[in-house]
This record gives sequence, structure tokens and C-alpha cells, in this order.
Amino acid sequence: MKSVVRWSPMTSVQDELNRVMDDVFGRQWRTDGAGAVLWQPPIDIEEQPDRYTVHVELPGMRLEDIKITLEDNRLTIRGEKTRTEEQKNAAYHRLERAYGTFERTFTLSHAVKSEKIEATYRDGVLEVTVPKAEEAKAREIPIKTAR
Repeated sequence: MKSVVRWSPMTSVQDELNRVMDDVFGRQWRTDGAGAVLWQPPIDIEEQPDRYTVHVELPGMRLEDIKITLEDNRLTIRGEKTRTEEQKNAAYHRLERAYGTFERTFTLSHAVKSEKIEATYRDGVLEVTVPKAEEAKAREIPIKTAR
């Protein structure tokens, strides 16, 4: 359920545009500093005791157009989805698919094994598995009795 937001003259046009885009497209868009609208693919991040798993919806993308990096415990997934050329004699009734560059960066809260990160791409979904380092895993500390 959406809450009612009272309009005020102080509300920027950019804020209003962002709100409308979020309502219509489900937060798949954002703007850069210059006001250009950029595509943001939907992402799920799951944390297990021993790993993080990231799922990114990237339908229609080629593997060579996707890059994954890890630096200072920040996982970055970036890429570009290119659009096929429009036909000159065609009349387009709808153009709703998202195209363009994207970049999503997430700070991981635990140390990870960067050399063990794996990524697979299947059916338009990128899955990145990031194992946690041993020191990041929770462990039980045994309690000794005092004599």
C-alpha cells in the first residue's frame, strides 16, 4: 500500500521523476549526476553462515558484456546491454525493454575468500557465490570450568 505524499513547491522535479520511475518500473532505473536515466537490474543477495550468494537478472545479455570485481570487500557487477537496431520501416507500438550500462556495488560485511568466488550465468540470471573467510564464520567457544 502506498502512502499519500503531499506535494510541495520545494520538491525537486528530479525527486518526483525518481518516485514515478520507481512506481512504474519497480526501482529498475536510477539517474546519474547529470540527470540521465540508467538501467538497474534487479538483484537478490542471500547470506548463509559460510557464503553470500548474489542473483542478478540479466536477460538477453552476453557473458562478454558482464564484469565482476572485488576490491576492499566491495563486490561490483557492471555491464552493458545493447539494443538491436530499430528497423527503419517499422512502426513501434511499445519499447519497454531496458538497455544501457549498469553498475551495482555492495559492501560485504565479512571477510571473504576472493580466490574462491564463482559465477555462473544460466537462463538470463547471473549467480555469484562468495565464500566467507574462516575468520568470518561464527564458531562456538567452549567454556571451561574453573578449579
